[in-house]
Formats: sequence, structure tokens, C-alpha cells
Amino acid sequence: MVTPEFPLQVFYDGACSICAAEMDIYKRKEHEGRLIFRDLNDPDFDPTPYGIARETFMFEMHSIDRKGRVYCGVEAFWAIWQAFPTSSWYGFLGSLITFPGVNLLARLAYACFARIRKYLPKRPCADGVCGLKDHRPPS
Repeated sequence: MVTPEFPLQVFYDGACSICAAEMDIYKRKEHEGRLIFRDLNDPDFDPTPYGIARETFMFEMHSIDRKGRVYCGVEAFWAIWQAFPTSSWYGFLGSLITFPGVNLLARLAYACFARIRKYLPKRPCADGVCGLKDHRPPS
């Protein structure tokens, strides 16, 4: 995996209670401005400049670095963890996830999570409509 060049834009579903809770943890940690969080449910969010369909963004975690490199799923988390010192828990996870067996298991676990995520509890949406129920894996 190519180390991201910061700042790293982190795209997440703020209506998903698990996704939003995870991003809230990252936001509270000291990342020295290396992470920029983009809630896909923000009314001002437009996926067009990124060349990625909204459904694709919603299906799995994405992050995009300063050079335009796109990281998806487990790699998106790996890229996020690079924003934290190697001596931290996230730095350790970033190293651990690069081991082939661990990476394979993480990918399988994340693929399962991505498929069941639409059935998990949602955070209330500002306008009462999140639209997550219609998100399927991109074809």
C-alpha cells in the first residue's frame, strides 16, 4: 500500500451509527489536521468532483489523499491510521493490517460488515430521510 499524502479526505455515512461513532473517535484524536471528514449525508456533499458514484461511496468507506489516490474499505482505514503516530493504537493497527493473513481476515470481515450495514441502527437524519435502505454493492 502506498502511504497517503495528507491531508486525507475521509468519506463516511454519518447516518450509520457505527460509522459515525468511529469517525467521532478519529475526530477527537490528535491528527494535526491530516484528516478532513466528509459526511456523505451532508446536503452540500456532491460526489461528482471525485468521479465516484454516490452508491459506491455509500457501500464502503473511502478516503482520498492529496494526490488523488483512492483507498477503499480496509485500505481506507489503513490510510486513516497513518495520520496517527506509530506509537499509538492506530499506528499499531496500521502496521498489523499489512500482514497478509491479517489483511485477508480484515477484508473478509469488512466485506461482511459492508453488506449488513444497511440493517444496522441508524442515526436520525436532519431531514428524516437518509436513503441508506436503497444502497447496494456497486455493479
